[in-house]
Amino acid sequence: PTRFQRQSKIMQRRSFIIGAATLTALTVAGPVRSLEGKTKMNNLEKWDKTFPQDDRVEHKKVSFYTRFGTRLIGNLYCPKGVSGDLPAIAVCGPSSQGTGFGTLCADIGRKRLRDFAFDPSFTGESSGFPRNLASPDISTEDFSSAVDYLSNLKGVDHNKIGVLGICGFGGFALNAAAIDTRIKATVTSTMYDMSRVN
Repeated sequence: PTRFQRQSKIMQRRSFIIGAATLTALTVAGPVRSLEGKTKMNNLEKWDKTFPQDDRVEHKKVSFYTRFGTRLIGNLYCPKGVSGDLPAIAVCGPSSQGTGFGTLCADIGRKRLRDFAFDPSFTGESSGFPRNLASPDISTEDFSSAVDYLSNLKGVDHNKIGVLGICGFGGFALNAAAIDTRIKATVTSTMYDMSRVN
């Protein structure tokens, strides 16, 4: 074989070994095993945000799992005193439960919607290792897992579930909407589709 063919084979072997090692590390790690990404779930109704609680909006902290076994933590907002099935929207960004997004969600929650902000895998209160990893495939699955949760929630109109992706998560929201027919509306606030760029 020529020098180029030998180098090509070596590169293929190296790529396979690196890919296999990465996949093994993610599979073995599963849900996060460090102190990061853990949250106290013993009092789901406790207000733990940096912005004031809106008396017109009910709040509940919840957890759910993705197909990859990652435990995601989210906050559900909905208007007080409203009965019946309401439309719902899953909101995610790089720090979706932060002050800015949380305030937005509380505001949306007043408008006859069940608004669901969640931390993506590897980020914030959600589990996953290594921390702060950006993965288009897994982040796309995070949105579908949030839709799973909303689809099984009492008081949600299952024919009116949408997603809102902020920053790079706008691309992940588009990915999820392209493959998940349960998503009926998609909103993005983003500079570019990170999934397509990657």
